[in-house]
Amino acid sequence: MLTILFDGIAYGMLLFILAVGLAVTMGLMNFINLAHGAFAMAGGYVTVLLMQHFGVPFLVCLPLAFIVSALLGAVLERTLYRPLYNKPHLDQVLFSIGLVFMAVASVDYFAGSTQQIVHLPEWLKGRTELGSGAWMLGMGHYRLFIIAVCAALTVGLQYVLTRTRFGSRLRASVDDQRVAAGLGINVNIVFLSTFAIGSGLAGLGGALGAEVLGLDPSFPLKFMIYFLIVVAVGGTTSITGPLLAALLLGIADVAGKYYIPKLGAFIVYSLMIVILIWRPQGLFVRKAGK
Repeated sequence: MLTILFDGIAYGMLLFILAVGLAVTMGLMNFINLAHGAFAMAGGYVTVLLMQHFGVPFLVCLPLAFIVSALLGAVLERTLYRPLYNKPHLDQVLFSIGLVFMAVASVDYFAGSTQQIVHLPEWLKGRTELGSGAWMLGMGHYRLFIIAVCAALTVGLQYVLTRTRFGSRLRASVDDQRVAAGLGINVNIVFLSTFAIGSGLAGLGGALGAEVLGLDPSFPLKFMIYFLIVVAVGGTTSITGPLLAALLLGIADVAGKYYIPKLGAFIVYSLMIVILIWRPQGLFVRKAGK
């Protein structure tokens, strides 16, 4: 039971890093970017290609995956996304869905449709077991690494959004763009930086999750619903909500597949329905001006 809980927490933390950028663009920037998973796929393929063809160490590939995905997000935000900020949400959905299919087709053409394999360093392989019997805790070294990295990123994100000048400028830009611009805040730069960071986090999550979740051209489509569940259940205006939603989703998914494998994702969707009936706006919602 403890091992299942541990694996569920690791899975949930990974989903949080993958989905937090989508929570930012939907909640703070009011833009529905369903192509968010494409940036995660880009980070995963950057890691695989650098390791397989250039022999770059895994730990070096992680920041490179973040940087490449962030740069890609910044370029697309400046050229394609920005003109759609004031468009209806249906236009944003159709546009981003089109980008997803273009990304899937492009990766399938250039990299092939086979599942990609990430060769982890030896020190990230293996497992440590504590206790015995029903209370035995089996901790995979790589999952422990994922929890540590994602926890550090969560603390850093929370600090940036609540304790820094950039965070205050972002909240001001979200609450009222005209007033923020009148106070001297460059709203376009703030949104560009935010979108790039969200895309970079998705790429980092894709790099971390390539070994756990698998990596192939259909990655953005397979996990799009999970990203949306995290954002819908957790709310889109804070970090705390998506984090708690991702942990609940991860634990429920792992436990459901272990104890009731025939039901598959039924447990996850049931949990989502119950939470949204209880709190339709999400678990945590930040009020304007705070």
